[in-house]
Amino acid sequence: MNLRNKKELAARSLGVGKGRIRFIESHLAEINDAITTQDMISLLQKGAIQIKPIKGRLKNVKRTTRRGSGKIKKKIRNTKTVYVRKTRKLRAAIKAMKNNESISGEEYKKLRVHIKASKIKDKSHLHEHIKEMRK
Repeated sequence: MNLRNKKELAARSLGVGKGRIRFIESHLAEINDAITTQDMISLLQKGAIQIKPIKGRLKNVKRTTRRGSGKIKKKIRNTKTVYVRKTRKLRAAIKAMKNNESISGEEYKKLRVHIKASKIKDKSHLHEHIKEMRK
């Protein structure tokens, strides 16, 4: 007796998978006669059909700790931003000096080259450098 179609009908009508449907051997004649969804539901209530429990994991458990970009505590090198700030300050300072005519155009050009090469550290070092240039 092939009950594959009956198992599919039972699975569809009871809302479970085919693998979970189990027919009781003593009620196989009744199961073979059942042709509607209501028949399958009544056979389940009588005990002719059993539904196996779900086995295995119900859901994947989400990981709690993640090592994303916000979790990494690493010192960031911001050498470019430091260089840009320092260079802009020094260039503004020598431009103001040139406008006030405290340095000449040639000195201005030399100082710009030194600033670009990071030879001058800050404004006080800039003033010392200008004094040394004039000696």
